[in-house]
Amino acid sequence: MFTGIVEEIGTVERMPPSDRAGAFTIAASLVLEDAHVGDSIAVNGVCLTATSFTPRNFTADVMPETLRRSGLGRLRPGEGVNLERAMPANGRFGGHIVSGHIDGVGRIASVTAEQNARILRIECDSSLCDLIVEKGSIAVDGTSLTVAGVEPRAFSVSIIPHTAEATCLLRKPAGSIVNLENDIVGKYVQKFLKDGPIQGRSGGSFASGAPPAPSASPQPAPPLTLEYLQANGF
Repeated sequence: MFTGIVEEIGTVERMPPSDRAGAFTIAASLVLEDAHVGDSIAVNGVCLTATSFTPRNFTADVMPETLRRSGLGRLRPGEGVNLERAMPANGRFGGHIVSGHIDGVGRIASVTAEQNARILRIECDSSLCDLIVEKGSIAVDGTSLTVAGVEPRAFSVSIIPHTAEATCLLRKPAGSIVNLENDIVGKYVQKFLKDGPIQGRSGGSFASGAPPAPSASPQPAPPLTLEYLQANGF
């Protein structure tokens, strides 16, 4: 698990040919200080398992599913990437809960100045926007950001000077692809409302060993109330 607080900017040293799975080697320093083989490191928000280290870089395997879901395959040697180690149990939650499992990609539509900030408007699929809430959190290339506005197929975030300096976000011009991870809480709530209550939490059909009988037609989800959540184990 990560928090979306980027620790340093690494540099892609080696990678497979475009859109091919294989080993990526990333030059870094800070994230190598206490790293071990098998540790998780987020690269532009993508959770990768480190397979080897040297004093100046680490290597991780990237599989086809990761390439399909993220923009890692579009990187080039020499390009900067946001890096974050997995959060320690005694660490601070400076950002929000980030799993490192990318939901999809977006495209930077525009970058505009607003006094000391820069506003990024990012276009993405409507299925991703459905889970984005104004003033909620989203991870963009592994950076925890607060949503400033939401449209049917786009959203905007405001970048402060520190974030601009500590991440790669403003190094990317309009038209660039970024990795997006929706707030995990919103994803679970959406699935819960879509699928309805889980049967057998306390004495239901699952608890007795038999699956529930299929209904003739899908039933609409009941209103989301405190009583409803409590009755279903929340």
